[in-house]
Amino acid sequence: MVSERLTSMSSTPVVTRFAPSPTGYLHIGGGRTALFNWLYARGRGGKFLLRIEDTDRERSTPEATAAILRGLTWLGLDWDGEVVSQFERRDRHAEVAHQMLARGTAYKCFSTQEEIAAFRAAREAEGASYAVFVSPWRDADPATYPDAPFAIRMKAPRTGETVIEDQVQGRVIIKNETLDDMIVLRSDGTPVYMLAVVVDDHDMGVTHVIRGDDHLNNAARQQMVYDAMGWAIPVWAHIPLIHGPDGKKLSKRHGATGVEEYQAMGYPAAGMRNYLTRLGWAHGDAEIFTSEEAIQMFDLAGIGRAPARLDFKKLENTCGHHMAMAEDAALLHELKAFLAVAGLSALTEVQELRMKDALSFLKKSAKTFPELVEKAAFLMVSRPVVPDEKAAASLDTVSRGILKSLTPRLQNVSWSKDALEPILNEIAAENGIGFGKLAAPLRAAIAGRTVTPSVYDMMLVIGRDEVIARLEDASS
Repeated sequence: MVSERLTSMSSTPVVTRFAPSPTGYLHIGGGRTALFNWLYARGRGGKFLLRIEDTDRERSTPEATAAILRGLTWLGLDWDGEVVSQFERRDRHAEVAHQMLARGTAYKCFSTQEEIAAFRAAREAEGASYAVFVSPWRDADPATYPDAPFAIRMKAPRTGETVIEDQVQGRVIIKNETLDDMIVLRSDGTPVYMLAVVVDDHDMGVTHVIRGDDHLNNAARQQMVYDAMGWAIPVWAHIPLIHGPDGKKLSKRHGATGVEEYQAMGYPAAGMRNYLTRLGWAHGDAEIFTSEEAIQMFDLAGIGRAPARLDFKKLENTCGHHMAMAEDAALLHELKAFLAVAGLSALTEVQELRMKDALSFLKKSAKTFPELVEKAAFLMVSRPVVPDEKAAASLDTVSRGILKSLTPRLQNVSWSKDALEPILNEIAAENGIGFGKLAAPLRAAIAGRTVTPSVYDMMLVIGRDEVIARLEDASS
């Protein structure tokens, strides 16, 4: 039973792992799987390991491995120890296959591909429900072995059931008659993926295998390998995949699917972690939380069985909360990284100084870094400020005259909102207008736009000399 297994392993330090194949970018679903493993291990003082399953030499690339590492790093998921290459452990995998042979839980199979295909064709012609290959070499006398290449097959049970006790899916029962004697070592001496995964997980001390439910059927075969070697079976937890808003499997037609794409789109990493944590997992009414809080709360019992649906509006809302919660220094650091990844111009020294002062109010209404940059346009622009069409309409002859009369009064005033507010109100009153009518040409002169942060916030951030210079440009 699951509870019994958990009890027996309760004294063993928790070890989880993320094991992607380096055949492309880090998918958002893979990012969530890594996050769940990271949260579970970190919340129990355990280890989170990273293994690159690069046995497919034709499709595995160093570039894909680098992309996976970048994606995990951006998400803030640190791993313990060195990154393990599955391919580099191929000799160990072959060693275990021969150990199974010596234990009598595997056997040499000399059947050719043509013989296997003929067997299955005959079974299908007979109307068999399952065309599972039954090797004639399973119980053959070694004295009859030919001098020919052979594969090593595991001796799978032919009757009964294999039971997977899964922390998310519950008890999953698979009839053994549907499982053939899986090859563990090919005739060319290369190990199969199913064997490599088990050997690596065992040798790495993995106690909990948390992965997508597309691997659920693999668990039955892999559990047989554990049994064949007399190894302890880890706790299984197969999580549902992520679907698009329409309930179909997530694909490019739904939008971004790669973790790095979300960074380039400007979502803050903390908000992304929060959103992905809640995508298919729940803890009471908790919606917005820090990573530290998530580490304390996360458990396998909170993972649902139904596929989670990606909701971009909810993602943006979650990210907006985290933008507002973020420390200014951390936010500035991530903003600079976003500009680099998105291929945008880096901040100049002056812009960075201004941004430090502006983040305290800019972050309150931005959900993504592009939104934050848009709101920060007033401090990014260079003189002379060229107003857009709507802003230019507010800079008529009368408005320019008002701005010209304001400039001298700003020369010696204390540069604070308390000191600036009476002066601007006085100018508005002297011209028989409300502050709102004065704010429009001020926004146009300072930012070149009609929608901006508070006039006072902008003035305080860019400073007296720059404000006066921009007003003089606009009123001339």
